[in-house]
Amino acid sequence: MASLFQGPDGRPRCGWCAATPDYVAYHDTEWGFPVADDTRLFEKICLEGFQSGLSWRTILTKRENFRAAFHGFHIPAVAAFTEADVDRLLADAGIVRHRGKITAAINNARRALELIDEAGSLAAHIWRFEPETDPGPRVVATTPESTALSKDLKKRGWRFVGPTTVYAFMQAMGMVNDHAEGCALRAEVQAARAAFKRPGR
Repeated sequence: MASLFQGPDGRPRCGWCAATPDYVAYHDTEWGFPVADDTRLFEKICLEGFQSGLSWRTILTKRENFRAAFHGFHIPAVAAFTEADVDRLLADAGIVRHRGKITAAINNARRALELIDEAGSLAAHIWRFEPETDPGPRVVATTPESTALSKDLKKRGWRFVGPTTVYAFMQAMGMVNDHAEGCALRAEVQAARAAFKRPGR
């Protein structure tokens, strides 16, 4: 059983929230709640890519800087970035200055536009990889579904979308509910997922 953390309000939460107060707010309002908006999905998968090899805390504290630097993660805007934008981003101390991750985000925006043309929305395609049954909370790095989505995106030319990164994305955008048993948010997320209309269905 995953460990629990008692927040300042006395409510039990997933143990990872204990690391920083920023995690509590993220955990309570975002993590695991289902998302259908393409811009938010694109932001989440980009930030998970930037997090690779780093702590999520680093990304969370820089998130507003990332949003400013990447034009709110508006997919067509990022897809139009040029080499001058790459240079601008590499000079921006407010984000993670990693050329490979920056160019991957721009490439992935272009691939996302292709996917939107094909499937109608990024959400409609991504949600096809939701597990057929709810396995309950898991403490794992990858799953068969994250591996399948990773392979699918890589085949389409996406970068920095390995199975571990994709599973973290699936957790964050509510495709699975990995809030621990006993976590005060688990039932809220479960209710949100039950009421959520899956895109493309």
